[in-house]
Amino acid sequence: MAKMIKEDKYFIFDTEIKNNLKYKLHKFKTKLKAAAYKCMMNLSVPKRKTETKYNVSICGIFKNEGLYLKEWIEFHKIVGVDHFYMYNNNSDDNFREILAPYIEEGTVTLVEWPKNQAQMEAYHDCVSQFASETKWLGFIDIDEFVVPKSTTNIYDFLKKFEKNRPAVLIYWKMFGSSGKMNRDLKSLVTEDLTVCWSKYSNMGKCFLNTKYKIDTSSKNAGLHHLLWSKAKKIALPPVNLFGKVAFRSLNRASKKDFPIQINHYFSKTYEEYRLKKAKGDVYFKINPHDEEYFYEHEINNSTIDYSAYKYLIQLKNKMNIKE
Repeated sequence: MAKMIKEDKYFIFDTEIKNNLKYKLHKFKTKLKAAAYKCMMNLSVPKRKTETKYNVSICGIFKNEGLYLKEWIEFHKIVGVDHFYMYNNNSDDNFREILAPYIEEGTVTLVEWPKNQAQMEAYHDCVSQFASETKWLGFIDIDEFVVPKSTTNIYDFLKKFEKNRPAVLIYWKMFGSSGKMNRDLKSLVTEDLTVCWSKYSNMGKCFLNTKYKIDTSSKNAGLHHLLWSKAKKIALPPVNLFGKVAFRSLNRASKKDFPIQINHYFSKTYEEYRLKKAKGDVYFKINPHDEEYFYEHEINNSTIDYSAYKYLIQLKNKMNIKE
């Protein structure tokens, strides 16, 4: 019987893989396809038609995330995000009060998005309306924080891909409850929660190089996880943070020390997870993330990661937190 594997040297997989001859042949064929796609990327290089206002922007959709919006925006401003396209999905909390100063200063563009379970539609709308304003457009949720490690600025990392790579996939580092049932919700997520998986998830989120057009085929059903784009009618997959062509079934790394990561505070504390499930979701009609799902993610939390801490003093000053 073939061995079922859940992880490799660098990644913990979202599903178990049957490590048999069929899988090994598939892996070999996928590596050949990756080499071919890299050649096509080198040959199919579009030119930017107009100057952009921003280097890096984020598209985010939210529903009753008022508790977390200010920290999320201020953190990403510190690490080099110039603009935020924020899609409100039927929130009834104090989000307008929180976003008002950012809208006034021109940092946030607020879009009302009343459609239920239409997250991918919101992303496509953002691309069609706003992609021409920015060199890079990331699709990031409010529980995700992009943490540059080899640089202190997201654009300093992304610009080396700008010439001929259509999208860059950055992997999740999954964070759990840190053993907390609850916490003071006025404190910082990035400070309170430090216990995470020992390896990276093979899932993550993408930044689009907006010289390229989005591929609207079925390949992009999960657009933010594995974003396919087009150059000269040629469909192209993303590369990952090491410049390796990324497919759902093939994720490769060059070293254990990743130069950038997305801290995914998936559950937060036990009580926050419970409240998150109760408030509804922008993607799932019926949220499948039950208590058992919480425990399945918790079981991999065995490592401390302080990579976000180098930004904390700047963040606290921006949040007017005095200790």
